[in-house]
Amino acid sequence: MAEHPHARLVREVYDDFSRADLDGLLGLMTADVTHHVPGGHPLAGDFKGRDAVLGMYRRLIQDSGGSLRARLRNVFVDGRGHAVALHHITAERGSRHYAEDGCLVFRIVGDKITDIDECVPDIDRDDDFWS
Repeated sequence: MAEHPHARLVREVYDDFSRADLDGLLGLMTADVTHHVPGGHPLAGDFKGRDAVLGMYRRLIQDSGGSLRARLRNVFVDGRGHAVALHHITAERGSRHYAEDGCLVFRIVGDKITDIDECVPDIDRDDDFWS
């Protein structure tokens, strides 16, 4: 059975992110895409518009010295414009190491991502690492 197009789209997002292909990501998102990041650290908040979202991604890469990795574990779709991606994140900041599971909830309209909600297992740990 063929993979659902929304699952393929999410896999493409992770592939582009893993290669730091931010230009590739541009074509997968609507102009007014919003990425919601939980917590109280400097990279938390609502990033609205492709420039803001990609700027946040650039900062994640920069602040982790390029060590940030998101390994996609699975994608679940509902066929109505929602996809949930389960992943494992690793990153280094100085002497600190981060390794956690998490997920992104995508809202997809047509063949573009309009909204991304990030979910983490421990908001305090995220705040500590990214602060």
